[in-house]
Amino acid sequence: MRFIIRRKGKQMRPMFVFLAAKISGQVTEATYRASSLIELLHTATLVHDDVVDDANLRRSFFSINALWKNKVAVLVGDYLLSKGLLLSLEHDDFRILKIVSTAVKEMSEGELLQIEKTRKLDIKEDIYFEIIRSKTASLLASACAAGAWSATGDEHTTRLFHDFGEKIGISFQIKDDLFDYGHDNIGKPTGIDIKEKKMTLPLIYALQQADNSTKRRIIYIVKNQNKDKGKVNEVIEIVKKSGGIEYAREKMIRYQQEAMQILHQFPPSEARDAMEELVRYVTERRY
Repeated sequence: MRFIIRRKGKQMRPMFVFLAAKISGQVTEATYRASSLIELLHTATLVHDDVVDDANLRRSFFSINALWKNKVAVLVGDYLLSKGLLLSLEHDDFRILKIVSTAVKEMSEGELLQIEKTRKLDIKEDIYFEIIRSKTASLLASACAAGAWSATGDEHTTRLFHDFGEKIGISFQIKDDLFDYGHDNIGKPTGIDIKEKKMTLPLIYALQQADNSTKRRIIYIVKNQNKDKGKVNEVIEIVKKSGGIEYAREKMIRYQQEAMQILHQFPPSEARDAMEELVRYVTERRY
């Protein structure tokens, strides 16, 4: 546990909990518990993800499974999850627990759907959005919803913030997709998603625009030559020429703008300004 705490990340999701609470009402003791639950849950999923992905590094440090093997990593993830659940149950935060538990279910569904579709590489745009809505956006949506509920106990406000968080989460994932292509002058393209056979939005768009011969070539490279740097770069160039980068960026900005429209239903405040800054960070971050 000490190892995990020393290497904690940006803790962005708890920030969404606190800001949602402040925008809609006041920060309460339940807000602190909600933000702790979200961070415990997020950390648990990361520990488990490293086992699933057989990853030895997390945030430039060794992962739990690299140091203590898979069995310990799985148990550590389970322990973190149970600590979060007990924190809510011991204080009767049943509505918050329901919000977050629903996100856990959706994250698992999204991951399983992605695994199923990756085998055939037949992901269409609607399936892609279903995967990222479940896998990535659901946790951010639950963070915002839990924060709103902790401050207001109001279903309508909670729903608004859930929708707001979902749109930001989708934006966040599309931004991650763009990093694979060296977007926004962040340096050379990484091609990591292609090597892992992940169907990202720029790649899906390129496949939709390509003729049958090019489509077959892209799929063959992603399936069979994804470790060949030259071949991966060839796919990256096809995606760039197809307009896939611009298309994905437009989608990302559209979701960000829709989120801002929801946010502006609430009166101006210092907390709302801070939330807007956080939203901009999601789509303008360099890493």
